[in-house]
Amino acid sequence: MSCIEQIEYEIVLQGASFRESAEFIRSHFSEWHEVEPGYELFGAHLIGVPPVVLGVEGEDVIFPYTKPCRGTFLLRARGPEEIARLREWRKK
Repeated sequence: MSCIEQIEYEIVLQGASFRESAEFIRSHFSEWHEVEPGYELFGAHLIGVPPVVLGVEGEDVIFPYTKPCRGTFLLRARGPEEIARLREWRKK
């Protein structure tokens, strides 16, 4: 999959900066990971100000995503495979 629009997601925050998104994730989720811009999630490469912070809650991933001409959103999407891959990547 190469387009976030092809997955089901919930908008957690709209119009937040990358910094605000990172602070929200760190303060609202007990599990979070820092990745570099370009990290691939759901087949899309994330952009942002490093580090890009991703949250995990149950089988959901919480992540910032910038839509061209629409701004940055903090999204929540079911992604157990993505979570497993993220956890494995962190071990390296």
